[in-house]
Amino acid sequence: MDPATLAGMALAGGALIVTMLLEGSSPMAVVLLPPLILVFGGTFGAAIAGSTMADVRRIPAWFRLAFAPDRRPQTSSLIALLVELATVARKEGMLPLENRARSVTDPFLRRGLQMAVDGTPVERLQAAMESEIAVYRVDDQVAARFFTRMGGYAPTVGIIGTVVGLVQVLKSLEDPTVLGPLVAGAFVATLWGVLSANFLWLPMSAKITRNSHLRTAQMELLLEGVCEILAGTNPRAIKQRLRAMLPPSEARRIAA
Repeated sequence: MDPATLAGMALAGGALIVTMLLEGSSPMAVVLLPPLILVFGGTFGAAIAGSTMADVRRIPAWFRLAFAPDRRPQTSSLIALLVELATVARKEGMLPLENRARSVTDPFLRRGLQMAVDGTPVERLQAAMESEIAVYRVDDQVAARFFTRMGGYAPTVGIIGTVVGLVQVLKSLEDPTVLGPLVAGAFVATLWGVLSANFLWLPMSAKITRNSHLRTAQMELLLEGVCEILAGTNPRAIKQRLRAMLPPSEARRIAA
């Protein structure tokens, strides 16, 4: 799991617990089974209702994606590899790259190099790899939007739970001694709805989107590198071009 995701959620939850303790309340006071069942069950149900069965089968994978660490290959090593391959291609031609392409660990780069070795025209290679990037981006957006929808449904489901609880309060008006606990219990559902949306579902959506942006940016860099190799560009020019595509902070780190 990604330490940043877990640390952020732990910090948010810890701030809530500390606030409750400072106000003299017990954190266990909000751990009530009925609101939890309604908020989490209702939120999942509403999100699933707007999905397909194929999406539902992928939900466990989406949870892993939301908590997964950044497994992108190091950009610096990929740039060095592309420059090395460009040098080989300039000196010996494209065919010697075939054996080297099989040992490349990044699958996207491996497929691009194989197409280049096979003599695919630059335009067709670029179109094929851009289509793969677009499919990857859309696939991640489906996962991110699922959790975004959950972040939108959860507060409303919490309000529904509060209304259900207040109905019980109105039925017990003749007994003032139980009104306080019933009212407090009713508003716990709203708390869990807002809390789960902002502490869980929306951050998970943002994490998937961020990882997707990082990976697609790297894929675009690899695409540029493969196209430049196929075009026979000078390796030094390729290195400068690829470094220019990096964020300034990462470019400075690689140059250091």
